[in-house]
Amino acid sequence: MILRPYRPADCPVLAELFYQTVHGVCGRDYTPEQLDVWAHGQVDLAAWDASFRAHTTLVAEWDGLVAGFADLADDGYLDRLYVHKDLQGRGIATALCDTLPGARLTHASITARPFFEKRGWQVVREQQVERHGVKLTNFVMEWKAVDARL
Repeated sequence: MILRPYRPADCPVLAELFYQTVHGVCGRDYTPEQLDVWAHGQVDLAAWDASFRAHTTLVAEWDGLVAGFADLADDGYLDRLYVHKDLQGRGIATALCDTLPGARLTHASITARPFFEKRGWQVVREQQVERHGVKLTNFVMEWKAVDARL
């Protein structure tokens, strides 16, 4: 696995990975309707590119293919962390998080919550986010461990 900085040419690939991951991994925790409003397949690529460039964004490659990505805002907010649906459980998300020090807050899906809890994050509160009239549950989580990453 190789971790590298984001390049603007990555944006369409990351948008597709996001869509495929949400629909391919999160279905056990969310309804099809919820998945469709979360990842509807029509990302504003210009807005995503601007966001990725404004953040510290890393891309993981596995055997030459984009395997995942994560982006961290200057204030410590871990905005996105997604790993290809066919490459789950191979340490990609862990490697991305370990290479983005300073993450202190995130909004984790039901699916991602156990990953973060194993790494020392704690739930601050459960919340309902509404998108196009559909509510999705996620969790505001904070980094609380002394250093569970070691």
